[in-house]
Amino acid sequence: MTTAENSSLDLGTLGVAMVTPFTEDASAVDHDALRVLTEHLLDIGHDLLVVNGTTGESPTTSDEEKLAILRTVKETVGDRAQVMAGIGSNSTAHTAALARATAATGCADSLLVVTPYYNKPSQEGVKAHFRAVAEASDLPILLYDIPGRAGIPITPETAIELSAIPTIRGIKDARGDLHDGSDLMRITKLEIYSGEDALNLPWLSVGASGIISVCSHVTGRLDRMQIDAAHRGDLITAQRIHSSRIPFVNALMNQVPGAVAVKHAMEHFGILPHATVRLPLTPADPQQIARITASSSALAGIVKQFERGDKK
Repeated sequence: MTTAENSSLDLGTLGVAMVTPFTEDASAVDHDALRVLTEHLLDIGHDLLVVNGTTGESPTTSDEEKLAILRTVKETVGDRAQVMAGIGSNSTAHTAALARATAATGCADSLLVVTPYYNKPSQEGVKAHFRAVAEASDLPILLYDIPGRAGIPITPETAIELSAIPTIRGIKDARGDLHDGSDLMRITKLEIYSGEDALNLPWLSVGASGIISVCSHVTGRLDRMQIDAAHRGDLITAQRIHSSRIPFVNALMNQVPGAVAVKHAMEHFGILPHATVRLPLTPADPQQIARITASSSALAGIVKQFERGDKK
């Protein structure tokens, strides 16, 4: 069974964890730059834009800023793509309140809710947290399983129990257990999205609905081609694209935080005016920037090669 046959795909297939542009002194969100970035992401093939996630520096934006970011992105997108709003925190009450506030804007098509981090609750606590958030609005929810940051996983047993809640539609997986994920897709209606750029093709090959990528700020055209190839069962093309992305993924994700690297890449291409991040994040050093920009430029040539249909 192909991925397309295995999923409704109504949340989108090519998602991007958007960065948040700030003014040069980091004191405010740059909404003009945000509109330019949104148009760029649409132009390179995304049908799902995820705002206010960790890559969007959500720990350092206020709730008011988050809602304003969401409104700007939705106004720019219109009906050209789905908009998913990150609302997760390690406070259940705060997360539920942000779910209600987000739903009230009418600008979100779905919600991304991360496992409570740092608190390290039991799985009973994890279930109670997600139930409370699900009760706060009628919007579809994608759970975000990232134990490397949260400190705890969403166990398969927990995911199975939560799948009975109608609005809990799937999981953004950054745990990387393809066996557990495949089993969840087999026995539940949960949709799995790859949340780890290095594992996009493995996830697609076992039936994931799509990806939510950091690298796709730059690799979006390749990612769209890879997803489409996987959906039509063209594994050879999907493998070639996967291989071509590896140096870029290494350059973008393995030396500085993703938000930092993406902003430097977007500055390099003239999409963003600068690469300002908010503390505690800091800019990359000159050597890291050189590697990011060189890899970004090389990737542009690879995209053209695939668009021409070259076989080498």
